[in-house]
Amino acid sequence: MAPGLEDTRRADAGAPAGIVAVLFADVAGSTKLYEALGDAAAKAMIDETLIELRAVTSRHGGRVIKTIGDEVMCVFDGADRGFIAATDMQNRVDRLPAVGGAKRHIRVGFHAGPVIEENGDVFGDTVNIAARMAGLAKGMQIITTRATVDMLAPALRMGTRDIASLSVKGKADDLPVCEVIWQEGDDLTMTAPSVSLPRSQAVLVLVHGGRELVMNDARAAVALGRDGASDIIVADPKASRHHARIEKRRDKFFLADQSTNGTFVTFAGEAELSLRREELMLRGAGRIVFGHSASESLAESVEFSVRG
Repeated sequence: MAPGLEDTRRADAGAPAGIVAVLFADVAGSTKLYEALGDAAAKAMIDETLIELRAVTSRHGGRVIKTIGDEVMCVFDGADRGFIAATDMQNRVDRLPAVGGAKRHIRVGFHAGPVIEENGDVFGDTVNIAARMAGLAKGMQIITTRATVDMLAPALRMGTRDIASLSVKGKADDLPVCEVIWQEGDDLTMTAPSVSLPRSQAVLVLVHGGRELVMNDARAAVALGRDGASDIIVADPKASRHHARIEKRRDKFFLADQSTNGTFVTFAGEAELSLRREELMLRGAGRIVFGHSASESLAESVEFSVRG
Protein backbone atom coordinates (compact mmCIF):
# COMPACT_ATOMS: atom_id res chain seq x y z
CA MET A 1 0.00 0.00 0.00
CA ALA A 2 1.35 3.41 -0.92
CA PRO A 3 2.20 5.76 1.99
CA GLY A 4 -0.59 8.00 3.14
CA LEU A 5 -3.52 5.86 2.01
CA GLU A 6 -4.96 5.98 5.50
CA ASP A 7 -6.13 9.50 4.52
CA THR A 8 -8.39 8.27 1.73
CA ARG A 9 -11.50 10.08 2.89
CA ARG A 10 -10.12 13.60 3.25
CA ALA A 11 -10.47 16.28 0.59
CA ASP A 12 -7.44 17.90 -1.06
CA ALA A 13 -6.51 20.58 1.43
CA GLY A 14 -3.98 22.31 -0.79
CA ALA A 15 -5.50 21.85 -4.28
CA PRO A 16 -5.82 25.14 -6.17
CA ALA A 17 -9.35 26.26 -6.98
CA GLY A 18 -10.59 24.89 -10.29
CA ILE A 19 -7.99 22.11 -10.42
CA VAL A 20 -9.25 18.60 -11.17
CA ALA A 21 -7.50 15.29 -11.71
CA VAL A 22 -8.41 13.67 -15.03
CA LEU A 23 -7.85 9.90 -14.90
CA PHE A 24 -7.92 7.25 -17.61
CA ALA A 25 -7.95 3.54 -16.75
CA ASP A 26 -8.27 0.65 -19.16
CA VAL A 27 -7.86 -3.11 -19.31
CA ALA A 28 -4.39 -3.99 -20.59
CA GLY A 29 -4.17 -6.61 -23.32
CA SER A 30 -7.92 -6.84 -23.95
CA THR A 31 -7.38 -8.01 -27.55
CA LYS A 32 -5.48 -11.04 -26.27
CA LEU A 33 -8.22 -11.71 -23.70
CA TYR A 34 -10.79 -11.98 -26.50
CA GLU A 35 -8.50 -14.37 -28.37
CA ALA A 36 -7.79 -16.51 -25.30
CA LEU A 37 -11.24 -16.63 -23.70
CA GLY A 38 -13.67 -16.04 -26.54
CA ASP A 39 -15.92 -13.03 -27.01
CA ALA A 40 -18.56 -13.78 -24.36
CA ALA A 41 -16.17 -14.65 -21.51
CA ALA A 42 -13.76 -11.81 -22.30
CA LYS A 43 -16.55 -9.24 -22.51
CA ALA A 44 -18.01 -10.43 -19.19
CA MET A 45 -14.56 -10.20 -17.60
CA ILE A 46 -13.99 -6.67 -18.94
CA ASP A 47 -17.49 -5.54 -17.94
CA GLU A 48 -16.87 -6.78 -14.39
CA THR A 49 -13.63 -4.80 -14.31
CA LEU A 50 -15.36 -1.63 -15.54
CA ILE A 51 -18.04 -1.99 -12.86
CA GLU A 52 -15.26 -2.10 -10.25
CA LEU A 53 -13.56 0.98 -11.74
CA ARG A 54 -16.82 2.95 -11.73
CA ALA A 55 -17.48 1.91 -8.11
CA VAL A 56 -14.02 3.08 -7.04
CA THR A 57 -14.57 6.39 -8.83
CA SER A 58 -17.81 6.96 -6.92
CA ARG A 59 -16.26 5.84 -3.63
CA HIS A 60 -13.66 8.59 -3.85
CA GLY A 61 -16.04 11.35 -4.87
CA GLY A 62 -15.20 11.23 -8.57
CA ARG A 63 -17.37 11.28 -11.66
CA VAL A 64 -17.17 8.97 -14.68
CA ILE A 65 -17.18 11.15 -17.79
CA LYS A 66 -17.40 8.33 -20.32
CA THR A 67 -16.75 4.66 -20.92
CA ILE A 68 -15.40 3.66 -24.33
CA GLY A 69 -14.85 -0.04 -24.91
CA ASP A 70 -12.65 -1.20 -22.03
CA GLU A 71 -11.61 2.27 -20.86
CA VAL A 72 -13.07 4.70 -18.34
CA MET A 73 -12.37 8.42 -18.17
CA CYS A 74 -13.17 10.12 -14.87
CA VAL A 75 -12.47 13.31 -12.92
CA PHE A 76 -11.75 14.01 -9.26
CA ASP A 77 -11.53 17.15 -7.15
CA GLY A 78 -7.79 17.63 -6.99
CA ALA A 79 -4.61 15.60 -7.29
CA ASP A 80 -4.93 13.77 -3.94
CA ARG A 81 -8.23 12.18 -4.82
CA GLY A 82 -6.92 11.17 -8.24
CA PHE A 83 -3.88 9.53 -6.64
CA ILE A 84 -5.94 7.66 -4.04
CA ALA A 85 -8.51 6.48 -6.59
CA ALA A 86 -5.78 5.26 -8.95
CA THR A 87 -4.12 3.13 -6.26
CA ASP A 88 -7.49 1.81 -5.07
CA MET A 89 -8.36 0.81 -8.65
CA GLN A 90 -5.14 -1.18 -9.01
CA ASN A 91 -5.54 -2.91 -5.63
CA ARG A 92 -9.17 -3.87 -6.17
CA VAL A 93 -8.69 -5.13 -9.73
CA ASP A 94 -5.63 -7.08 -8.60
CA ARG A 95 -7.88 -8.93 -6.13
CA LEU A 96 -10.45 -9.90 -8.75
CA PRO A 97 -10.33 -13.61 -9.66
CA ALA A 98 -8.70 -14.90 -12.84
CA VAL A 99 -11.00 -16.20 -15.59
CA GLY A 100 -10.02 -19.28 -17.55
CA GLY A 101 -6.48 -18.92 -16.21
CA ALA A 102 -6.25 -15.32 -17.44
CA LYS A 103 -5.46 -12.61 -14.90
CA ARG A 104 -6.78 -9.14 -15.65
CA HIS A 105 -4.57 -6.07 -15.35
CA ILE A 106 -5.29 -2.38 -15.76
CA ARG A 107 -3.12 0.58 -16.61
CA VAL A 108 -3.84 4.02 -15.21
CA GLY A 109 -2.71 7.52 -16.09
CA PHE A 110 -3.77 10.81 -14.54
CA HIS A 111 -2.88 14.50 -14.54
CA ALA A 112 -4.21 17.42 -12.53
CA GLY A 113 -4.98 20.85 -13.91
CA PRO A 114 -7.75 23.11 -15.20
CA VAL A 115 -10.33 21.82 -17.69
CA ILE A 116 -13.13 23.14 -19.84
CA GLU A 117 -16.45 21.46 -19.01
CA GLU A 118 -19.24 21.35 -21.56
CA ASN A 119 -22.34 19.13 -21.74
CA GLY A 120 -21.00 16.76 -19.10
CA ASP A 121 -17.66 16.25 -20.88
CA VAL A 122 -14.26 17.81 -20.16
CA PHE A 123 -11.72 19.15 -22.62
CA GLY A 124 -8.34 20.86 -22.75
CA ASP A 125 -4.64 20.35 -22.21
CA THR A 126 -5.13 18.56 -18.88
CA VAL A 127 -7.23 15.88 -20.60
CA ASN A 128 -4.68 15.42 -23.37
CA ILE A 129 -1.79 15.03 -20.93
CA ALA A 130 -3.78 12.57 -18.77
CA ALA A 131 -4.48 10.46 -21.87
CA ARG A 132 -0.78 10.59 -22.72
CA MET A 133 0.10 9.30 -19.24
CA ALA A 134 -2.34 6.41 -19.64
CA GLY A 135 -0.80 5.61 -23.00
CA LEU A 136 2.62 5.40 -21.40
CA ALA A 137 1.52 3.11 -18.55
CA LYS A 138 1.88 -0.64 -18.76
CA GLY A 139 -0.40 -3.21 -17.14
CA MET A 140 -0.38 -2.90 -13.31
CA GLN A 141 1.18 0.56 -13.55
CA ILE A 142 0.10 4.11 -12.64
CA ILE A 143 1.79 7.02 -14.42
CA THR A 144 1.39 10.71 -13.68
CA THR A 145 3.32 13.97 -14.14
CA ARG A 146 5.79 15.68 -11.84
CA ALA A 147 3.49 18.73 -11.88
CA THR A 148 0.71 16.57 -10.42
CA VAL A 149 3.02 15.02 -7.83
CA ASP A 150 4.00 18.51 -6.69
CA MET A 151 0.32 19.15 -5.85
CA LEU A 152 0.04 16.06 -3.63
CA ALA A 153 -0.02 16.03 0.15
CA PRO A 154 3.49 15.21 1.49
CA ALA A 155 2.49 11.71 2.67
CA LEU A 156 1.16 10.82 -0.77
CA ARG A 157 4.14 12.37 -2.54
CA MET A 158 6.32 9.80 -0.78
CA GLY A 159 4.50 7.09 -2.72
CA THR A 160 5.88 8.24 -6.08
CA ARG A 161 9.19 8.15 -7.90
CA ASP A 162 10.64 10.05 -10.82
CA ILE A 163 11.07 8.01 -13.99
CA ALA A 164 11.99 10.11 -16.99
CA SER A 165 11.11 13.08 -19.17
CA LEU A 166 8.61 12.58 -21.96
CA SER A 167 8.29 14.47 -25.21
CA VAL A 168 4.64 15.53 -25.58
CA LYS A 169 3.17 16.69 -28.88
CA GLY A 170 2.51 20.44 -28.82
CA LYS A 171 4.91 21.03 -25.91
CA ALA A 172 8.27 22.74 -26.43
CA ASP A 173 9.80 21.18 -23.30
CA ASP A 174 9.86 17.56 -22.17
CA LEU A 175 7.39 16.66 -19.44
CA PRO A 176 8.80 15.03 -16.27
CA VAL A 177 6.97 11.76 -15.59
CA CYS A 178 6.50 9.85 -12.32
CA GLU A 179 5.27 6.41 -11.33
CA VAL A 180 2.92 5.88 -8.41
CA ILE A 181 3.97 3.01 -6.15
CA TRP A 182 0.93 0.97 -5.15
CA GLN A 183 2.49 -2.42 -4.28
CA GLU A 184 4.94 -3.35 -1.55
CA GLY A 185 8.30 -4.27 -3.06
CA ASP A 186 7.34 -2.74 -6.37
CA ASP A 187 10.38 -2.89 -8.67
CA LEU A 188 11.40 0.05 -10.83
CA THR A 189 9.83 -0.69 -14.18
CA MET A 190 11.05 2.26 -16.25
CA THR A 191 14.56 3.67 -15.97
CA ALA A 192 15.40 5.21 -19.33
CA PRO A 193 16.30 8.91 -19.26
CA SER A 194 13.78 9.58 -22.01
CA VAL A 195 10.61 7.59 -22.62
CA SER A 196 8.42 7.34 -25.69
CA LEU A 197 5.22 5.38 -26.23
CA PRO A 198 5.87 1.69 -26.85
CA ARG A 199 5.02 0.52 -30.35
CA SER A 200 1.98 -1.70 -30.42
CA GLN A 201 1.78 -4.90 -32.44
CA ALA A 202 -1.99 -4.60 -32.87
CA VAL A 203 -3.23 -3.93 -36.40
CA LEU A 204 -6.67 -3.39 -37.90
CA VAL A 205 -7.30 -4.75 -41.38
CA LEU A 206 -10.08 -3.01 -43.36
CA VAL A 207 -11.36 -4.49 -46.63
CA HIS A 208 -13.54 -2.45 -49.01
CA GLY A 209 -14.24 -3.08 -52.68
CA GLY A 210 -11.44 -5.61 -52.96
CA ARG A 211 -8.90 -3.15 -51.48
CA GLU A 212 -7.17 -3.91 -48.18
CA LEU A 213 -6.04 -1.13 -45.84
CA VAL A 214 -3.99 -1.86 -42.73
CA MET A 215 -4.03 0.42 -39.67
CA ASN A 216 -1.03 0.35 -37.33
CA ASP A 217 1.32 2.79 -35.57
CA ALA A 218 2.33 4.23 -38.94
CA ARG A 219 -1.30 4.76 -40.01
CA ALA A 220 -3.18 5.64 -36.82
CA ALA A 221 -6.28 7.27 -38.33
CA VAL A 222 -8.59 6.53 -41.26
CA ALA A 223 -11.44 8.68 -42.61
CA LEU A 224 -14.48 7.04 -44.22
CA GLY A 225 -17.19 8.79 -46.25
CA ARG A 226 -18.38 10.05 -49.63
CA ASP A 227 -15.79 12.82 -49.75
CA GLY A 228 -13.15 12.15 -52.40
CA ALA A 229 -10.36 12.88 -49.92
CA SER A 230 -11.46 10.05 -47.59
CA ASP A 231 -9.10 7.13 -47.05
CA ILE A 232 -12.03 4.82 -47.79
CA ILE A 233 -14.52 6.37 -50.18
CA VAL A 234 -18.08 5.13 -49.61
CA ALA A 235 -20.40 5.60 -52.59
CA ASP A 236 -23.62 4.72 -50.74
CA PRO A 237 -26.04 7.69 -51.10
CA LYS A 238 -27.08 7.36 -47.44
CA ALA A 239 -23.49 7.88 -46.31
CA SER A 240 -22.31 11.36 -45.28
CA ARG A 241 -19.36 13.11 -46.90
CA HIS A 242 -17.40 12.81 -43.67
CA HIS A 243 -19.23 9.80 -42.31
CA ALA A 244 -16.92 8.16 -39.76
CA ARG A 245 -13.37 7.98 -38.49
CA ILE A 246 -11.31 5.14 -37.05
CA GLU A 247 -8.44 5.98 -34.69
CA LYS A 248 -5.75 3.80 -33.12
CA ARG A 249 -5.25 4.65 -29.45
CA ARG A 250 -2.51 2.64 -27.81
CA ASP A 251 -3.31 -0.97 -28.83
CA LYS A 252 -7.02 -0.41 -29.55
CA PHE A 253 -9.09 0.86 -32.47
CA PHE A 254 -12.10 3.16 -32.04
CA LEU A 255 -14.79 3.87 -34.63
CA ALA A 256 -16.44 7.30 -34.27
CA ASP A 257 -19.67 8.08 -36.14
CA GLN A 258 -19.83 11.64 -37.53
CA SER A 259 -22.79 11.17 -39.87
CA THR A 260 -26.41 12.19 -40.35
CA ASN A 261 -27.85 8.68 -40.76
CA GLY A 262 -25.64 6.69 -38.41
CA THR A 263 -23.12 3.87 -38.70
CA PHE A 264 -24.10 0.21 -38.29
CA VAL A 265 -21.63 -2.34 -36.92
CA THR A 266 -21.93 -6.09 -36.65
CA PHE A 267 -19.38 -8.15 -34.73
CA ALA A 268 -19.09 -11.76 -35.88
CA GLY A 269 -21.89 -13.83 -34.33
CA GLU A 270 -23.56 -10.83 -32.63
CA ALA A 271 -26.55 -8.56 -33.27
CA GLU A 272 -26.07 -5.37 -35.26
CA LEU A 273 -25.28 -2.16 -33.33
CA SER A 274 -26.28 1.36 -34.37
CA LEU A 275 -23.97 4.33 -33.67
CA ARG A 276 -25.18 7.93 -33.83
CA ARG A 277 -22.51 10.45 -32.92
CA GLU A 278 -20.97 7.78 -30.68
CA GLU A 279 -17.73 5.82 -30.43
CA LEU A 280 -17.22 2.06 -30.35
CA MET A 281 -14.10 -0.04 -29.79
CA LEU A 282 -13.59 -2.51 -32.63
CA ARG A 283 -12.68 -6.05 -31.63
CA GLY A 284 -12.40 -9.41 -33.33
CA ALA A 285 -13.93 -9.25 -36.79
CA GLY A 286 -17.06 -7.78 -38.29
CA ARG A 287 -18.73 -5.47 -40.77
CA ILE A 288 -19.39 -1.71 -40.94
CA VAL A 289 -22.30 -0.29 -42.97
CA PHE A 290 -22.99 3.39 -43.62
CA GLY A 291 -26.33 5.17 -43.20
CA HIS A 292 -28.58 2.10 -42.95
CA SER A 293 -28.75 -1.46 -41.71
CA ALA A 294 -26.75 -4.24 -43.29
CA SER A 295 -30.05 -6.07 -43.81
CA GLU A 296 -31.00 -3.67 -46.60
CA SER A 297 -30.17 -4.84 -50.09
CA LEU A 298 -27.00 -3.57 -51.77
CA ALA A 299 -25.64 -2.18 -48.51
CA GLU A 300 -22.06 -1.03 -49.05
CA SER A 301 -19.80 -2.26 -46.29
CA VAL A 302 -16.29 -2.40 -44.89
CA GLU A 303 -15.11 -5.68 -43.40
CA PHE A 304 -12.72 -5.39 -40.45
CA SER A 305 -10.53 -7.65 -38.32
CA VAL A 306 -8.28 -6.83 -35.36
CA ARG A 307 -5.04 -8.79 -35.27
CA GLY A 308 -2.07 -9.00 -32.94
